Amino acid sequence: MQPAFWLSVLQIIWINILLSGDNAVVIALACRALPPRERMWGMIIGSGFASVLLVVFTGAVSMLMTLPYLKLIGAIALAWIAIKLLAPQAHDAEDTSEAVEDLWRAVRIVVIADIVMSLDNVIAVAAIAKGQYLMLTIGLAVSIPMVIAGSAIILILLQRFPVLVWGGAGILGWVAGDIFASDPIVLGLFDMLSPERVNLVASIVAALIVVGTGYIWRRRYHISLEET
Repeated sequence: MQPAFWLSVLQIIWINILLSGDNAVVIALACRALPPRERMWGMIIGSGFASVLLVVFTGAVSMLMTLPYLKLIGAIALAWIAIKLLAPQAHDAEDTSEAVEDLWRAVRIVVIADIVMSLDNVIAVAAIAKGQYLMLTIGLAVSIPMVIAGSAIILILLQRFPVLVWGGAGILGWVAGDIFASDPIVLGLFDMLSPERVNLVASIVAALIVVGTGYIWRRRYHISLEET
C-alpha cells in the first residue's frame, strides 16, 4: 500500500496506453470481420493472452532484445500479418462453427502481433516494475480495458470508412520496418548510415510492401471471382 508502489503502477498504465496505439489498430483489423459477439470476445481474449505472455516474458525480454535476428524475424512476421489483414475477409454467421474458428484465428493474430510490437514497450515497463511482477500485472491488467476501448473505437471507424483499413495495414507495415531497422544485424550492415535514416527508409519500404502486396492480393481475388 506504499504510495511509491501505486505511483509506479500508474506509470506502467500510462506508458502501456501511450505505446499501445498500434496494438489497438491490429486488434481492430483482426476482429473487424467477426460477428458482433465473437468480435468482442476476440478483442478481450486476444488482449488478455498477449498481456499475460508479456508479464511472463518481462524477466527475459531485456536479454532477448539484444539477440541478433530476433527483431528481424518479428518484423517479417508482423509484415505478413499486416498483409493477411488486407486479404478478403470472410463473413460467417454468428454462433456457427466457422465463426468460432474465425474467432480463434483472430485471437492468434492479435496475440502474435501484440507480442512482436510490444517487445520494446516491455523494456520501458520492466524498467519501472524492477522485477515486481505484482506491480506489472496490476498495471497491464488495468490498461487492457483501455486498449480494448481504443480498439472498439477504431473498429467503428473501420466499419464506417473501410478505406482506413489500408491506413491501418500501412501503420503495421511502418512498425514492422521500425522493428526491422533496430535489429543488431541490420544496424551492423548499415553502420555507415545514421540509425534514424535507416529507420525511416525501412519503415517507408515496409509500409509500401504491405499495402502493395495487399492490393495485388485483393485484385487477383476479385479477378478470379469475375472469371468464375
